[in-house]
Amino acid sequence: MQKRLYVAATNQHVGKTTCTLGLVEAFRQSGIRVGYCKPVGQEAIDIENLQVDKDALLFSTMMHFDLVAKIHSPVILGKGATQAFLDEPEKYPYRQDVIAAAKFLEDQYEMVVYEGTGHPGVGSVVGLSNADVAALIGAPVILIVEGGVGYTIDRLNMCLSLFREQNVPIAGVIINKVLPDKIEKVRHYIGLKLAAWDIPLLGVLPYEKTLLYPLLSTIFVAINARALYNPQGLNVLVENVVAASLMGSHNFDEDRGVLLVVSKNRLNESLLGIQRLSKQKGMEKSPLSGIIITGDGKQLHHIDDFHHEQYVIDHQIPIISTPLDTYGTAVKISHLEVKINVQTLGKARKAIELVRDNLDLSKIKW
Repeated sequence: MQKRLYVAATNQHVGKTTCTLGLVEAFRQSGIRVGYCKPVGQEAIDIENLQVDKDALLFSTMMHFDLVAKIHSPVILGKGATQAFLDEPEKYPYRQDVIAAAKFLEDQYEMVVYEGTGHPGVGSVVGLSNADVAALIGAPVILIVEGGVGYTIDRLNMCLSLFREQNVPIAGVIINKVLPDKIEKVRHYIGLKLAAWDIPLLGVLPYEKTLLYPLLSTIFVAINARALYNPQGLNVLVENVVAASLMGSHNFDEDRGVLLVVSKNRLNESLLGIQRLSKQKGMEKSPLSGIIITGDGKQLHHIDDFHHEQYVIDHQIPIISTPLDTYGTAVKISHLEVKINVQTLGKARKAIELVRDNLDLSKIKW
């Protein structure tokens, strides 16, 4: 019997891609030939003059399939797409495109996992909300929600209503990003409510902070930065951000991958302090993943009277400058939404481990 699943989420950034990666790999490990599709995408990239959703690119890399836009990413709702559809809907046979992609994949594989986009209502403007798509292709839904109790149940009930309207069966719920000391409480109370709704709880995934570490290259773009030293190192993960003024209170024993935010006037002093601290603690490798030099409105193009150039070169520490001040830099970084992508395949592997260790897929309600 052909099996299909649609993975949806109660809202953006709750771990839909994380869970989809783990689910796909778990099924593959059990010997099932699994296909993947992102029926409706919002964040596209260009590959050989074709647009595909960025998640489709990630899955083609992880699953080793040749990415075909019309099959694995049939609908892209990029900038201006919704207005164009509303003006002339007859020009955009989006539903037929999704049906054609699903038929092709289901002819090739024993199971196809479809990844949704955004919250359940995203895509409604073109008649392809998550609920619409799941109903269109006849796929039961696994719904992802962030952990909690009252908020989680309220959010689940609101989102489930869209699928109920379309008579889409719910195959199970996954609760994500739960603090370890709250897991049993969340499992108990959400489990009670889901049992009353006759929906299986597939598992509870613990909060995993490493999945939220941004790449320095992502920060680079967000703060309109300029690379001064070691631009080849911008794909490093940033585990912590420390302002130079607070460096003395930071515990470098516990953290690596520290991004130092410093004014040009305090750069030499701060790097001297880092080197002394590293020597005292016997660190062979620098704890710094990078340095941002703030500009208070001016972009630095080179560093005058720099005393620690060799240290930066030896440890391959990227130095970038921004016209923002320290506060503006911190605000930009704090507002970043961190996603798993082809530059962070280590995160993808961690996501697979989380699902393998914490979900019971035998509970899926087919």
